[in-house]
Amino acid sequence: MIIAVGADHGGFRLKEKIKKYLKSRDYIVKDCGTHSLESCDYPKIGLKVAQVVATKKADKGLLICKTGIGQSIVANKVPGIRAAVCFNLTSARYSRQHNDANVLVLGSLFVNENLAKRILGIWLKTKFEGGRHKRRINQIKEIGKRIARR
Repeated sequence: MIIAVGADHGGFRLKEKIKKYLKSRDYIVKDCGTHSLESCDYPKIGLKVAQVVATKKADKGLLICKTGIGQSIVANKVPGIRAAVCFNLTSARYSRQHNDANVLVLGSLFVNENLAKRILGIWLKTKFEGGRHKRRINQIKEIGKRIARR
């Protein structure tokens, strides 16, 4: 499985640790930046990860910034992306089971390395349930298509 990862300067340290974690578990990591602690603009990185996932050049995405909120806003602008900010194991599980989230967003202010790995592990292992949730995901996809046609 290919995972596109990206972070701004506020999430850089955590991203680097998570990259090692993913590689140690035989995931292929596509690093979309940033590559240092130098201040940068998170929208560019969020867009890059979202586009890589939306175009199927990666199976899933991971974004990290200080709160996770900015990156999730950016990623969710890209048609086909369902980015979820998760702060605990329950939100990670439900984001996959019910929402078929394809981008996980973490806030480095709220999750340490250990919790981030646990959240990511649950998120990657959890399958989409389908059923009644499939109908709702289809509605989300249709909304994205309508907006894209404008």
